[in-house]
Amino acid sequence: MKFLFDSDTWQEIYGSIRKNKVRTAITIIGVLWGIFLLVVLLGAARGMENGFNKLFGNFATNSVFVWTQSTDTPFKGFQEGRRFTLTMNDIDVLKSEYSDEIKLLAPRNQTNNLIIKDFKSGNFKVSGDYPILDQIQKKQLLYGRFLNQNDIASIAKVTVISEDMYKQLFDKDEFPIGQYIKINSISYKVIGVYKPSNTIDFDGDCAYVPFSTFRKVYNTANKVDWMMITAHEGTDIEQMESDVLLTLKGLHKVHPDDERAFGSVNLGKEIGKITGFITGMQFLTWFVGIATLIAGVFAIGNILLITVKERTKEIGIRRALGATPKSIRQQIVLESVFLTTVAGMLGIIFGSVVLFLIDMAFGQGEDAALINPTVNIPIILIAFVTLIVLGTLIGLIPAHMATVVKPIEALREE
Repeated sequence: MKFLFDSDTWQEIYGSIRKNKVRTAITIIGVLWGIFLLVVLLGAARGMENGFNKLFGNFATNSVFVWTQSTDTPFKGFQEGRRFTLTMNDIDVLKSEYSDEIKLLAPRNQTNNLIIKDFKSGNFKVSGDYPILDQIQKKQLLYGRFLNQNDIASIAKVTVISEDMYKQLFDKDEFPIGQYIKINSISYKVIGVYKPSNTIDFDGDCAYVPFSTFRKVYNTANKVDWMMITAHEGTDIEQMESDVLLTLKGLHKVHPDDERAFGSVNLGKEIGKITGFITGMQFLTWFVGIATLIAGVFAIGNILLITVKERTKEIGIRRALGATPKSIRQQIVLESVFLTTVAGMLGIIFGSVVLFLIDMAFGQGEDAALINPTVNIPIILIAFVTLIVLGTLIGLIPAHMATVVKPIEALREE
């Protein structure tokens, strides 16, 4: 290891680089560009992934939403265009038949109503729900609590409202919990206030009331407007959606091939498309980055080969004066490692600066497109070490070429 601390070795490396400033600069830029691309693209992919996770952060992502529409195929005496509704019987059948696949199932009823508090009012969505909804779409509560099973059992006239509804209906700084508001001329006690999600949200500003209370007040009997289904981990969400729809078609005497009778959104399927895109982008990033790195390292090898050719006579003199092949080999390999190390460090620094600027420009605020675009330190270290290893290996080629030249032949070189 003495040669690493030998001033003569570093002076010779400096002299070699100084003689070929432009060539060396171009070589360093080639390697720098490779690791720069790797850092920036991986960071951007991470930023997209973080933004995606934030978008669906409050939702159970392996979920399916199902509602009824109208038939497009006559079946069993029923004409095309027939309308029908989901029922609580459908919920019971699905829970029974798909107990191994379905983790959570939330029937829902919704309507719009005028909501009044003293002399303030507004038209808002009212939703009859079970407490299980909070597990599928988590609510960020500012005050109080969400619905519970006691509210369902006692058919309680209680409600959970949004922050915007609270601001519109209540005086400033007025504490809402325990206060009463009127929905459809019936008084409901406010038990919670939630902050609307900045991510995906199917409800918006909504007053949540117990499903049993909604059914009694609006006389919906066993009717269900739509349902939210969450599958167990590892369940094929697309197959589950297909099976559930086929079962519902059988229950409501709908033709098995009728594509219009039921509407559905498979959140797991849509998320799978996005995650697949992100995975593909990460793979492409690694491919492009590593390919560019290898190209840059090969450029260093070519430059050193040219340098060895130009210094043939000098190498011959050194050999004649007693320099060992090992010392010459070490110097050339060290020059290769030095160039790749400098290029790698500069690439990482520039890449980090660009990611910081991207975060400042696109990663701030509620509507941020790229959130915290960073690269894990272990990944950076692996890329950097790989770069140094490649630089060492590629340096062995010109080093070998330098040591196989016989001193007498090198001295004759013109």
